[in-house]
Amino acid sequence: MGGGKDKVNGRSVAGMALGVMLMAALLLYGLPGKGPDAADAASTGRTYVGVASCAGSTCHGRMEADGKVVRQDELMRWQEPSTPGGAHSRAFAVLNGMRGRQIAATLGLGDPASAPACLGCHSTPAAARGARFLAQDGVGCEACHGPASGWIASHYAVGASHAVNVAAGMTPLDRPQARASVCLDCHFGSARDGQFVTHRIMAAGHPRISFELDLFSSMQAHHDEDADYAARKGRTDSLKLWAVGQAMAVERALTLYAGAKGTEGTFPEFYFFDCQSCHRRIYDQAERSKTWETNPGRPIPAGMPPFNDENMILLSAAARVAAPGLAGRFDADSRAFHAAIARDRPAAVAAAGKLAGSARALADAFAAGGMQGDMAFAIVREIAGSAIAPRFTDYEGSVQAVMAVDTLLNGLVRSGRVTVGAAAGIRADVNRAYAAVKDPNGYRPGDFRSALGSAARSIGALQ
Repeated sequence: MGGGKDKVNGRSVAGMALGVMLMAALLLYGLPGKGPDAADAASTGRTYVGVASCAGSTCHGRMEADGKVVRQDELMRWQEPSTPGGAHSRAFAVLNGMRGRQIAATLGLGDPASAPACLGCHSTPAAARGARFLAQDGVGCEACHGPASGWIASHYAVGASHAVNVAAGMTPLDRPQARASVCLDCHFGSARDGQFVTHRIMAAGHPRISFELDLFSSMQAHHDEDADYAARKGRTDSLKLWAVGQAMAVERALTLYAGAKGTEGTFPEFYFFDCQSCHRRIYDQAERSKTWETNPGRPIPAGMPPFNDENMILLSAAARVAAPGLAGRFDADSRAFHAAIARDRPAAVAAAGKLAGSARALADAFAAGGMQGDMAFAIVREIAGSAIAPRFTDYEGSVQAVMAVDTLLNGLVRSGRVTVGAAAGIRADVNRAYAAVKDPNGYRPGDFRSALGSAARSIGALQ
């Protein structure tokens, strides 16, 4: 996708840097991810065979790309030190670092390398383990691709098909909803033990969670999308992947909030709320320094902690373009949910269920083929437009917005709708928007909206 000192694989350096920062922050400078539930795998008789089972020099263990069908250096890329591509392999090791041990000590977890609260995402939970399986491998191949006992032999057999492998237990990561579900288990949380970063865990030192499916997928790609890949699985549609990821993230957040994880004793589980709405500097002074802005998408009283709506905002923009018949319903349900939070938990739980259904309907519509490449221009306009931009009053939503704009621009380059040279000409605008969200303590909503608007106008001029 072209060169240039301000780009890495088609993305701005600032964007990659922010992505690396977020990936590092997700779980103690590792990038944990989780595949199918270990208990589910065990119930079907499928076994996790371990990373070593994939490491043969004629399989995925070569030191350089030399394969006619796959690269064959996938494990080396998975293990790359100090790079985004190697973060999954480092997920277990970071538990024994100073930060990991401090968090475990604060929470009374004992050894973090054996604590269930940590291993759900820092390793590959496996109820049925083969002889070569090692928990210390971290987030291995099967965490994302599924327990391999049923398909490890068939997936390289002559005449094998992706459909047959999926039927044998391989996770169909080429399907946006399946990929989003797998990633969100750790990159947001699940109802399973050890896969939810509570507010108490964050208070003990765990970094804030943030995720964008297409951006993080590109950082973790250990394969080439060549003609063979396209014939077997089709080309990755960045626009669809991004939009489905937003919808699935909204559904996951609301589903968990409405369940048992939504409360912590007499308190709500603050993990679901916008961090910076409370964690801002407090000064005792006669003249108040304003840190709270009216948000047109959230009808809540001034000063009330808002539910983190970063994905809701971006999903609204996507719906207006790609699923206008569902957009009105989603926006109405979103406002009703925020209003219900200001009343009581039973009302909020009911509204969360309704909004989750609207998000699910959007995910289905996007995945069914409702996304077209040229829509990216229109979605960028919506993100920076009069209906959506005023909702970027908080840091977390703004981070998600600039990642979205970068993702959509990159998708336009990949699809050939925007040339590499033209895109390079507007990287300064995108990087300025990234700079505006570099430091949460220095975040200024007005400056961010100005930078984002400039980037969006520059992208619109390329259509």
